[in-house]
Amino acid sequence: MTQILIVGATSAIARGCAFAWAKQGQRLVLAGRDMAELERISRDIRLRFASHVQVAALDLDDADQLSARWDDLETAHGHMDGVLMAAGWMPDDSDAMRRDTPALQVLARNFTGPVALLNAAADAFAARKHGFIVGIGSVAGDRGRQSNYVYGAAKGGFSIYLAGLRNRLFADGVSVLTVKPGFVDTRMTWGLPGLFLVADPMVLGEQIVSAQAAGKNTVYLPSFWRLIMLIIQHVPEFVFKRLKL
Repeated sequence: MTQILIVGATSAIARGCAFAWAKQGQRLVLAGRDMAELERISRDIRLRFASHVQVAALDLDDADQLSARWDDLETAHGHMDGVLMAAGWMPDDSDAMRRDTPALQVLARNFTGPVALLNAAADAFAARKHGFIVGIGSVAGDRGRQSNYVYGAAKGGFSIYLAGLRNRLFADGVSVLTVKPGFVDTRMTWGLPGLFLVADPMVLGEQIVSAQAAGKNTVYLPSFWRLIMLIIQHVPEFVFKRLKL
């Protein structure tokens, strides 16, 4: 039986993955900042699937302490066989583009914090020659757009980090999956203008778990986003900079 740490477990995508893994009988450790919500989700999973679920407090804003926090988690809950990094934060970019705290928080919660924790996980998995990592990126990281370029920069950096980690860990038998969702029906996207083809996070959870089991490297979800982003990436810069995206 596999034990999986789900970071950012209160997110809708993380919950979809948790349900999919729980159906398989996997052991879960749900980690995040909102302990009351984590407890609620864990009770729901136990009732639905009779699964072994634990919860743990984890704050990615405190990057300097995350290596030690990984050790604490394994001491308290046992060795992890996999990690889903689903934490993230997307504020209104008019806030994120200011010079003070919001932009730095976007980078901390979407990039530097996840990297700090996954570095510790990668070291542990490499030493054991066993394990997997799933990182939730975003199509926003494929090209900078004026509407969310701080968030996009963090997610783009995270995707590059995961690609390098996949290269590093391949020889150790550790898989790394990068997931790039498009618009998903979550708290982060609720009420945003201009959304279309919004995906169900429960369906995405099933697809993410299947992609990990199949040994995929990078997946766009839903899959049509690969074509959409390919087109966006190939728009010439002299045209793209004039667009209101």
